[in-house]
Amino acid sequence: MRIDKYLNSVNITKRRAISEDMCKNGVVSINGVVAKPAKDVKVGDIIQINYIEKIKKYQVLQVPTTKTISKTQQDQYVKEVV
Repeated sequence: MRIDKYLNSVNITKRRAISEDMCKNGVVSINGVVAKPAKDVKVGDIIQINYIEKIKKYQVLQVPTTKTISKTQQDQYVKEVV
């Protein structure tokens, strides 16, 4: 699954357009490499998002097969790394 779709599917961003813009502006990286919107996400990847005030890291646990998942299922797909 593409990184922009993944961020939207697992409820990290509200819209895919937002995650696409974040990727284009170099805010999102996968395993330490800046990711383009079409970069594929695999289980075990570490996604880092550089917000203005903070940096958040997430580990990919599963790749969803549906377009969206409910917020209650988010823990099954992504885990925040401290």
